[in-house]
Amino acid sequence: MRTIINNANIFDGSGSDLVSGSVAIEDKRIVQISDAAIPAQEGDIVIDAKGKTLMPGMVEAHAHLTWPTSVEKFVPGMFLPPEELALTAARNARILLDHGFTSAYSAGALSKTLEISLNEHLVTGGLPGPRLIPSSVEREPPNESDLDPGHVELHSRGPEGVKEFVKDCADIGAKAIKFLISGESALKPGASLELLYTEEELMAAGEQAKESNVWLTGHAHACDAVKFGIKAGFRILYHCTYADDEAIDMLVAKKDEMFVAPTIGIIQATLDANPPPHMDMTHMKEDAAIVLSKLKALVPKLKAKGVRILPGGDYGFPFNPNGRNARDLELWVEHFGYTPAETLHAATQLGGQLMGMGDELGLVKEGYLADLLLIDGDPTKDVTIMQNKQNIAMIMQEGRLYKTPARES
Repeated sequence: MRTIINNANIFDGSGSDLVSGSVAIEDKRIVQISDAAIPAQEGDIVIDAKGKTLMPGMVEAHAHLTWPTSVEKFVPGMFLPPEELALTAARNARILLDHGFTSAYSAGALSKTLEISLNEHLVTGGLPGPRLIPSSVEREPPNESDLDPGHVELHSRGPEGVKEFVKDCADIGAKAIKFLISGESALKPGASLELLYTEEELMAAGEQAKESNVWLTGHAHACDAVKFGIKAGFRILYHCTYADDEAIDMLVAKKDEMFVAPTIGIIQATLDANPPPHMDMTHMKEDAAIVLSKLKALVPKLKAKGVRILPGGDYGFPFNPNGRNARDLELWVEHFGYTPAETLHAATQLGGQLMGMGDELGLVKEGYLADLLLIDGDPTKDVTIMQNKQNIAMIMQEGRLYKTPARES
């Protein structure tokens, strides 16, 4: 049995212009793409797209499913009891899928094993949510903020201690392991320029990651944090705020092996936030203004040199909720000079590559997994329409219809 989507305007994920056409899906994959309507056979499900935009599912490159706040539920802080955190993470997974994110790369969790357990349910279909690269705990940075995520299990220091931490996370099922290579000035003034690990520790982490067949994920604002992460073989670095010309050249040299996600969403959300009287965000807003200025200069340079840059904006904080993730696309157009089609390419084809599935995910292409969205409107002209889940008429994940187009009278 096939699912046939006729009369669509197809954005294939490559960044190319829309083309009119039809798609047939069978056994999880796209088996036919035609510029004409595809005739149905007995038992086929046929969807008339009526000119809507068919595109690949999006990939969230900086997912925090255990960060508690979502567009459906506000949580004033970052701490929840374990049982509530587990249910909240499951809810957030479903919310991301509802908003068109069919895959997600975790940027760290508030629990050692929660994402790993959640992923088992996502893989078996027990819970709805994105395809997930699960992470273990994120080591807590020094901070002086009300947004303290709570104390997590710390690991031993030194090269051997760090290797043991990576091995332990891999052994319990984590696929990506997050290191805060630098601090975070939003939580502690000046901390973004502080290194939390030595080069020797990070090189040891890289060695163990290769041995354990896992990826390393790095929070890196400071210039040396970026350089250390590159040298250690990290798969993705977030922020890269203070990268100098040497760091940029190092990123370019590794552009076929790694990714950068500038995480603009949390920066804009910080600048826009109107906190309650008891919460002073003055220093956070001052730092966000600096970071925005730095990223507006950095990202176009990286893009021009072919570095693979991905959307993903640290969603899940009280003022930057899970479910608002597609706002990053608009911010890339506003701040980084991307066209809507370029941002969608980053969220789809490049996202598939981040997931380690670039040969089968992130494109509307024969043989690829059928992670597909049907959008009411043309997001290559106005990418803001991706922020309203009501504009997503259909969501398909590996050929399964999660959201079916409403019947029109």
